[in-house]
Amino acid sequence: MARRAAYRKRRQNRFGMFLVSVVVVMLLVVVAFNSIGLREKKAAYQQKEAALEEQIAAEEERAKEIDEFETYTHTKKYIEEVARDKLGLVYEGEILFEDEN
Repeated sequence: MARRAAYRKRRQNRFGMFLVSVVVVMLLVVVAFNSIGLREKKAAYQQKEAALEEQIAAEEERAKEIDEFETYTHTKKYIEEVARDKLGLVYEGEILFEDEN
């Protein structure tokens, strides 16, 4: 009888180890599939990050140009250009030649 009990206990241990092994393998498969999805998301986020960094650089350049234009608009040269182009003003004694187009 003791032999039978020992045999039964060994068989149950093997079956238990088999079940644990199956569960571990299933977990590894699930983790592997999830890691593939996470890698794809990571690549997509990296592309999005690169695009956003390019946009930031473009906007910083644009802000710099706006600041330069603002500085230029406060100069005497700009005021003279606007007066000539939009208002048609000229200096005293200056002759203005226009195209006949």
